[in-house]
Amino acid sequence: MRDHRHGEQAPYSEVWTGRATGRFQWLLALIGAACMALGIALAVDSAWTTGIAPLVMAVVGCIAAGLLVLFGTLAFVHVALRVDEEHLEVRCGHIGVPRRRIPLSHVAGAEFAPHVTPRHWGGWGYRWRPEKGTAVVVRRGEGVILRLWDGHTFTVTVDDAEAAVNVIRERLRPHRSGASH
Repeated sequence: MRDHRHGEQAPYSEVWTGRATGRFQWLLALIGAACMALGIALAVDSAWTTGIAPLVMAVVGCIAAGLLVLFGTLAFVHVALRVDEEHLEVRCGHIGVPRRRIPLSHVAGAEFAPHVTPRHWGGWGYRWRPEKGTAVVVRRGEGVILRLWDGHTFTVTVDDAEAAVNVIRERLRPHRSGASH
């Protein structure tokens, strides 16, 4: 798609893919791993003399907090966007969960968003705000805003979001002529 002359329409492949990575979340994942390590260290080499109950609470608390932070951040370290002829699919993290698959027949339009930030959405991750809709935010920067036929919006941060919007709009053209919405 890069080797076309200015003004010519680049041919689209069958599947367009893009992704975005949030580097700051690796720091949070390290903090989660440190909490787990502290809990394990307390369990293995405890010098507590005040009783077993405070030790168990400290160990369980550290390990639980560490697991929660570690897995919560690793789930949103990156996002992958895939657009084929029929669907748009968003997968988060290393195992692809959470995942959302949106049929292109449900999409009314797509817009390029030059500045999507976690601050506007209340943090990183899979977010919902009544006045803004749903979003997957893994970093600040450009993103895609989908306007769905049911009135909802779905925003996702992705590198080269403008190309994603162009591909989605191109794929929507046949659907618009046949749609009766």
